[in-house]
Amino acid sequence: MSQTSTRPEADIKFAYWVPNVSGGLVVSKIEQRTHWGIEYNTRLAQTAEQAGFDYALSQIRFTAGYGAEYQHESVSFSQALLHATSKLKVLAAILPGPWHPAVVAKQLSTIDHLTNGRIAINVVSGWFRGEFHAIGEPWLDHDERYRRSEEFIRALRGIWTTDKFSFHGDFYRFHDYTLQPKPLSQPHPEIFQGGSSRAARDMAARVSDWYFTNGNTPDKLKAQIDDIQAKAAQNGRYVKIGVNAFVIARDTEEEAKAVLAEIIAKADPEAVNAFGDAVKQAGQASPEREGNWATSTFEDLVQYNDGFRTNLIGTPQQIAERIVALKAIGVDLVLCGFLHFIEEVEYFGRKVLPLVRELEAQRALVAA
Repeated sequence: MSQTSTRPEADIKFAYWVPNVSGGLVVSKIEQRTHWGIEYNTRLAQTAEQAGFDYALSQIRFTAGYGAEYQHESVSFSQALLHATSKLKVLAAILPGPWHPAVVAKQLSTIDHLTNGRIAINVVSGWFRGEFHAIGEPWLDHDERYRRSEEFIRALRGIWTTDKFSFHGDFYRFHDYTLQPKPLSQPHPEIFQGGSSRAARDMAARVSDWYFTNGNTPDKLKAQIDDIQAKAAQNGRYVKIGVNAFVIARDTEEEAKAVLAEIIAKADPEAVNAFGDAVKQAGQASPEREGNWATSTFEDLVQYNDGFRTNLIGTPQQIAERIVALKAIGVDLVLCGFLHFIEEVEYFGRKVLPLVRELEAQRALVAA
């Protein structure tokens, strides 16, 4: 467990969604020059690494739906991308229930050794009940899913850092279990999680290294972040924050807004509404009805994780300024989605990221 309750000073980091699931990152019939296959994703990972991205996040899906007819498995796909790169860190998405923490701990420890410490994990508590039913897995109530995820993470931490690890929870049990070799990453591979509900935030404050939240306005993001960090500080911890954003960077603001308008105009209503029914059921199932997607509009749902709300849509200068403003409210990482991944990741690295670093340097001088 992290022993600091203060935010470390560092440049804001960047991740991108790995399109290992078909259909792209918007539920729209607009052209998306992207592909879910390994050849495209290998080129994308290499482009992102060269552009200055720090992380890539693979997706976890078991069944087709909402425009995603094909899905590559997250852990094996992540390993392939790691072997095609040299610096990029890849987050493998894992779903407690189908996976057991002992299997994941061993799997990721091996990959950590094979890639010199570049694997991380994103623990997904589950939002798609139909998917669980399709593969014969029990569908737990909202807060129970997060309770299981917390046990899952506690088990991972214990296995990765302790010999003769014992744990007696409601979902997982271990008896004097020792994993060898343990990961190269110290104290262990980074652990990410997502969610917006009370249960998700409290879990992050207790056990996670990173917390992903859906896209939102700066004011609403700051309220979430302040809440999490206050809870984390009570445990002597600091949780790093990642926010989802769909990036539309163009030479002019008019061009960027026109792309957004076309995405929404060509949205697939049947797929968006079906996705909305599934995720809002999950989001509103939390006791306080504040889970992910609980308040999402149709336009928000055209991008899976409310990425339009973060408003990284405009010129490189506008987007860079908004990113630095996100950093000022406590965001440590921006998780980016794009319409045409390879060319837009390259453009982002060439046009946006240098401006972000210039603005960060200017603000550091002022603060000094």
